[in-house]
Amino acid sequence: MMNTIEKSSPGPPLSSDFKRPLTSSALPVSVTKQANPARLIAMSDLNSHSPVAWSSGLCDCCEDVSSCCLTCWCPCVTFGRIAEIVDKGSTSCGVSGALYTLILCVTGCSCLYSCFYRSKLRGQYFLEESPCTDCCVHCFCEECALCQEYRELKHRGFDMSIGWHGNVERQKRIVAMPPSVQAGMTR
Repeated sequence: MMNTIEKSSPGPPLSSDFKRPLTSSALPVSVTKQANPARLIAMSDLNSHSPVAWSSGLCDCCEDVSSCCLTCWCPCVTFGRIAEIVDKGSTSCGVSGALYTLILCVTGCSCLYSCFYRSKLRGQYFLEESPCTDCCVHCFCEECALCQEYRELKHRGFDMSIGWHGNVERQKRIVAMPPSVQAGMTR
């Protein structure tokens, strides 16, 4: 199946700055910002599947203080939200977060579970494996890795607090809205 990028039409803009490769269940990535060519992935990157850089670094946790605090005190919630988006709604935030907490309490190695989702996220968006392997990143910097993944999904236009199904509904409402027509000149 060939991946393509869809750009905003010249008509009324959908206020979309990036859309990921289209699949049968693709959700446009961002629908709230104006087009920014610097954030678009080049077509050659998609065809060659060459990895692209993360939108923020592993240690850039203070770029989003609220998600940093959430991850610091409730990593199970952050992980659950990431897992729900990465799994495209097939698992809920609550189930993933509860399983993460159970693994953490029983074995203390929840990083082995969460590194699987980092790999899955990287595969979906062709992200580079940096600064080291996914397992090492999660084993040594679990909270930083979760924050980076959370920021990446937010950067790609997801509202993490409403989950996958909420993002799908939000996208349907935005796409279904008729374009605004500006009135002509009046006296």
